Amino acid sequence: MEYNPREVERKWQKFWEESGAYEPREDKALPKKYILSMFPYPSGNIHMGHVRNYCISDAIARKFRKEGYNVLHPIGWDAFGMPAENAAIKHKTHPKAWTYSNIENMKSQLYSLGFSFSKMRELATCDRVYSKWEQTFFIAMWEKGLIYRKKGFLNWCPNDKTVLANEQVIEGKCWRCDTPVVQKEMYQYYIKITDYAEELLQDLDALEGKWPNQVLTMQRNWIGKSEGLSFVFELEKSIQNGDGVISELEVFTTRPDTIFGASYCAVAPEHPLVKAILENAQNYGLAKEVMEQIQAMQNTSERERAQQEKIGIPLGIYAIHPLSQKRIPLWVANFVLMGYGSGAVMSVPAHDERDFEFAKKYDLPIIPVIQPKDSKDFTQNGFYTEGGVLINSQEYDGLDNEEAKQKIIAYFEKSGKGRAVVNFKLRDWGISRQRYWGTPIPLIHCEFCGIVPESLEKLPVALPEDVSIDGEGNPLDKHLSWKHCACPKCGKNALRETDTLDTFVESSWYFLRYTTPQNLRQNEAISAEDAQYWMDVDEYIGGIEHAILHLLYARFFTKVLKSLGYTESSEPFSHLLTQGMVTKDGAKMSKSKGNVVDPSEIIAQFGADTARLFILFAAPPIRELEWNDSAVEGSFRFIKRLCAKIEKVQKITILPKIAVENLSQKEKYARKKVYEALKKSNETFTHESGYAFNTLIAACMEALNALNEQDNAKVWSEGYFILLNVLEPIIPHICWELSKKYFNLANFAPIALDASALKEDSITMAITINGKRRGEIKVAINADDTEVLALAKVAVEKWINGVAIVKEIVVPNKLVNFVVQ
Repeated sequence: MEYNPREVERKWQKFWEESGAYEPREDKALPKKYILSMFPYPSGNIHMGHVRNYCISDAIARKFRKEGYNVLHPIGWDAFGMPAENAAIKHKTHPKAWTYSNIENMKSQLYSLGFSFSKMRELATCDRVYSKWEQTFFIAMWEKGLIYRKKGFLNWCPNDKTVLANEQVIEGKCWRCDTPVVQKEMYQYYIKITDYAEELLQDLDALEGKWPNQVLTMQRNWIGKSEGLSFVFELEKSIQNGDGVISELEVFTTRPDTIFGASYCAVAPEHPLVKAILENAQNYGLAKEVMEQIQAMQNTSERERAQQEKIGIPLGIYAIHPLSQKRIPLWVANFVLMGYGSGAVMSVPAHDERDFEFAKKYDLPIIPVIQPKDSKDFTQNGFYTEGGVLINSQEYDGLDNEEAKQKIIAYFEKSGKGRAVVNFKLRDWGISRQRYWGTPIPLIHCEFCGIVPESLEKLPVALPEDVSIDGEGNPLDKHLSWKHCACPKCGKNALRETDTLDTFVESSWYFLRYTTPQNLRQNEAISAEDAQYWMDVDEYIGGIEHAILHLLYARFFTKVLKSLGYTESSEPFSHLLTQGMVTKDGAKMSKSKGNVVDPSEIIAQFGADTARLFILFAAPPIRELEWNDSAVEGSFRFIKRLCAKIEKVQKITILPKIAVENLSQKEKYARKKVYEALKKSNETFTHESGYAFNTLIAACMEALNALNEQDNAKVWSEGYFILLNVLEPIIPHICWELSKKYFNLANFAPIALDASALKEDSITMAITINGKRRGEIKVAINADDTEVLALAKVAVEKWINGVAIVKEIVVPNKLVNFVVQ
């Protein structure tokens, strides 16, 4: 038949929508599969990364539906965030109008590809009902003590008078006006994710073999568990700090065995000690340029500091070593983080590379205190980080460093001068943003009651729509009729919180919301019964760029919502597949590089099935995919050939009975290739296989070529009956069209593998002469030795002609060897 993709695709997309073919069923007795791709941001148009992401999940979802599973394959929109505000400023529109317009456009583009999403479960995180439930969770976490408010340093643009996300700071300047960004201390809301640090770390073990090792390693490193000693250095002179004084410096070290090698202490630029010295600079003789250097360091974000050269500034004060009683100079250093440990570290240049480089740069003492057990020459690099025995460490000299660790910790604990502690790099999650287009934080500031949550019956706290977005600060802070309200507790005049939530909050629980059909459970955020049935997500698909924050926050939220009774799951995603990016000319597709391929143009020219076939055939999902125009055309030609050959197929509703013994070699070979494709399909749709659709498609192409080499109508019919089943998850529109016409869709039920079709009735045997390979023969599997030897002699006649054969050896089904003189 003539292939008309536009006509076929419109027809079946309309049928699928009207029949509700892809809505999950309410029957919880059925086996389930929850297949989910990370939801998109509604930027305006889909790109090839979207196409790849959803082609993968759609193929998996379709395969499991045909196997009788109840499948949840939803779509939604991660719809809050700063791009909408930027667009509002640029296009003089409203973020809401811009967002929902983009959603409608992208939704149309996605459905034009025939993706089998549940339309009944669709959501946008900017929907009022989504905000209502998110605010409900927020209040529960606030009342549980998991959310708190404190001052923190944020990126601040003095010109635009607004807080900037890290992504909006480019080379230390505001992305919009080029004003140097400063670190401004402001009140911020935090979630105590650190309360779950140990659980988040330990539960990664259960994901071994189910998540990519790279992602597990990245998560473990981000959580960053370390065990060590916390103790104090007494300051030589106390530092005035407001009405009080600072007389000691608490530090944390994972290497108490190197304590005698400490030659300086380094503190974070934001450390209270540093702030106290700056406030009383005249008392400590700090030069103006030194103060400015410290303030510049404070005004640099931790992310930028991590990429900078390690720099330090001496504070001109000293601490006393708790064991040796030596004077230790204090430095402020850009590599020390206030959020890790106490914001201060003892530095041991002889046994730490970073400390060594810093000491060399500023000519600080380097004191070796550990040497290898088998050698005293350990200064090849200037520093030594491995184990050994202690030296220059008073009564601990000669001890193995691991033994010394325990003894030194025991001394500090017994004397009350320190304690063994566990620290994590993971820090509490700052969730408040000083911008408009986000979920309002449902808290109210009352002069008499303090900070109180909004009444649950008044949720959602919705965004006012009559705002002016001009980039000058937070519009909510200037909206007086929205900002002023009554205290829910005492009824007196109060002020709403004008901060909104980090958009990572919305993406941390959307997968649980999908489990609950909104048309049936309108008064529930997450139905515990539905969540118990659908969770965990069986396969989660998305980019590696989300390996840390999104996945960590989603895991954390799942654990919190479990404690609140919404789910029984401890982990959200059973399996994780991180797909590679789509590139062109060796670079990631982007508008700035001018190498973007518009999916709509591909669909218009070749059809959705061609786009789907190419994107799944070009590379395995986890690998980078290089765009290739000729390969797109090749995919189109394969589908045309599939349609052209259908005329040889008979209309049937069950597999034909085929007398195998009467088939020719070509007919047997064609059946073998078809059943190999079916077998490959069963092997491909597993997480362990990596969903290598490219090899499956290649098997289908080989099967169609083999069918074309023979003319048996029954073999053609059987072949198409199976191949359309195998290809349906990949190119569904044309498979439904051909299947309906010839098989009345009867071939979309599971098909048993005919093992006999895969059996070879002949084998290839090698022929060797005196052990050297000289040829090969193809013989029937049941051929006897006499027949095998006769065929072998003909095949290597030129090698044995005129020589005496001393011995003839037949190794069944493998080789023939002639020993000659």
